[in-house]
Amino acid sequence: MIDNRLAPYGALGLRVALGLMFIAHAYLKLVIFTPAGFTGFLGQVGLPGFLAWPIMLAELIGGIAILIGFHGRLVSAALLPVLLGALAIHAPNGWVFNAPNGGWEYPAFLALTALAHVLIGDGALAVTRTGSAAAAKPALA
Repeated sequence: MIDNRLAPYGALGLRVALGLMFIAHAYLKLVIFTPAGFTGFLGQVGLPGFLAWPIMLAELIGGIAILIGFHGRLVSAALLPVLLGALAIHAPNGWVFNAPNGGWEYPAFLALTALAHVLIGDGALAVTRTGSAAAAKPALA
């Protein structure tokens, strides 16, 4: 059973956590790994280096949009390929993310969190609401 009074605040918590995670990962790539380091990493795993800046900007701008609730559901849907790509890169390293070169459990969790955000919605205190009027009505009365 869903508590309709509190569910918007649960969705807000999910949205804030996901947005902050994307911002933190963009910061990590920009400041700690550096754009050159991340470009080199992409090359090591067989991806073109020119994807470094689009990935970093998508994580930063997308994270901010999700955090404030600016069409957050659409942004989470658009960022799912980034998370699925990270999952594919980390899958050969094993399950635990603290394994050498990171495992797959954290990217998998984040991909499912983004999918949950897409399905649940932006929740309370969102700048905009994404969805249709039909989605707001119960399927069966």
